[in-house]
Amino acid sequence: MITYLRNEEIDRQRWDDSLAEVPGVRPYPWSWFLDIMAPGWDALVDDDYLSLFPLPSSRKYGFSYIATPLFLQQLGLFTADGDSDRIAAEFVSFMPEFYRLIDLNIGQEVVLPGFTLTPRDNFELKLDKPYEEVWLDYSTDCRRNINIAHRYPQDIVDDVKPHEVIALFRSSIGKRAGVIREASYQRLQALMYHCTETGKGRILGVRSPKGKLLWGLFCIDFRARTTMLFTAGSRKSRELRTAYHVIDHIIRTAAESNITLDFAGSSVPSVAIFMKSFGGTKTEYYRLYRNSLPWPVRLFK
Repeated sequence: MITYLRNEEIDRQRWDDSLAEVPGVRPYPWSWFLDIMAPGWDALVDDDYLSLFPLPSSRKYGFSYIATPLFLQQLGLFTADGDSDRIAAEFVSFMPEFYRLIDLNIGQEVVLPGFTLTPRDNFELKLDKPYEEVWLDYSTDCRRNINIAHRYPQDIVDDVKPHEVIALFRSSIGKRAGVIREASYQRLQALMYHCTETGKGRILGVRSPKGKLLWGLFCIDFRARTTMLFTAGSRKSRELRTAYHVIDHIIRTAAESNITLDFAGSSVPSVAIFMKSFGGTKTEYYRLYRNSLPWPVRLFK
């Protein structure tokens, strides 16, 4: 039986214990991640916490809604058993009607009346082969850009602070990336500090000779998966092909480890091409959408 739980009713120990049994689970549904990036999240669970469906819920203009937070790629159903698409459809059908807007990225292909479903692409690279074999799977352009990057001294450092990467992002592409509220940046910074302080993540970067950050990357390293959650780069870093240099370094050092490198997807075509160039496998997730808000409030999202 599916049960709706408000945030304060969720047993986080049982939640995380159940997730630990799900193969290949990403970092997004773990209670520590949701508590930081989607505070106040609710959930649907079955009787024994064997199937979990987090609900990143919020409230605006007097209406409750569900929306995927920024810097959180996908949620959906998490279970170790059964047909996940079918079970996910059951959970979606059970969502309380008081959620008048649902705009949620999920990992299952759920087709239900009243909802629209839009596929989105992600890329993953299983690092189970020697680096020399992975290199051969890179695209020609990727190898060319790495070779260009190696012409310049670009030392990779791990002393980068969260606020530095966010400041670089905001000064370079933050405005073009869309309207990002201050609260979203604050949550991202809190996640960075949590992960770097607990060993669940790291920040890598490349600095100029004067110490200025040219390019930065925040990775979550958790349960045999490295998720490239957030990057920022300057115009100079694009000239130096710094992104190719750092990602190739990550792949080189993790080759034959069986770690999965998760590029965390992008709806920007040029970024998707960049991710694909490292030889990863395309995987799909989906945007599930339903808007039952009254006019004209339905226009706010």
